[in-house]
Amino acid sequence: MAVAARRVGVHPGTLRLWANEGKVAVVWVGRERRFSVEALDALTGSAASAERREALYVRVSGGSGQESSLAAQEAELRASASGVVVAVFRDRASGLRESRPGLDRLLKRGAAGEFTHLRVTHRDRLARFGAAWLVEVLAHRGVAVEILHAKGAAGGMEELLDDFMSLVATFAGRMYGLRSRDARRRLLAEADERIGAPGTGNGGPECFTAAEAGAGAGAVRVGGDCG
Repeated sequence: MAVAARRVGVHPGTLRLWANEGKVAVVWVGRERRFSVEALDALTGSAASAERREALYVRVSGGSGQESSLAAQEAELRASASGVVVAVFRDRASGLRESRPGLDRLLKRGAAGEFTHLRVTHRDRLARFGAAWLVEVLAHRGVAVEILHAKGAAGGMEELLDDFMSLVATFAGRMYGLRSRDARRRLLAEADERIGAPGTGNGGPECFTAAEAGAGAGAVRVGGDCG
């Protein structure tokens, strides 16, 4: 409230009164009032933030049932914006995934120069690990990344456990994949050896001794090529 009041040059009590009277739009985040830059600048006629184009990125790990978390992240980012919000990118995927639909679109449109700043509520919304690389990539494309809450993480213990299980599943899948490839190679090598051994289907005559053939088995090839 105090920061917003300073921006428009009034006492916090005055700004609170204007919000109560509906003269300025307000967003509630918990028990706090938040004012967008656009709403505050409309009071003063300021256009100082016209060149700042912001994109917002929000993410939850679950595929469904977490719409309120996505909405809360977006509301908090919009309320604290200091420029024009030109795009919002959303993902419902683990922060361990390198490829996410929303993140992929974000990188493409950032490279195209559609926005100058990317804002997230917490660092782990960008990625559970390796967020610094994304920040570096975007910086090379002229996009500054701003993290609203520099300390802490947005996801609770449940989301952290989901990400951990996803990591374990990925590791297990790759390990079993390696094992199956090794098993296939071993079986092929053993088959090669059996096929190449004498008298095991290498194209030579099929030979039996009289004892092996048994009585009354008819004509049996012995000797000659059978040695």
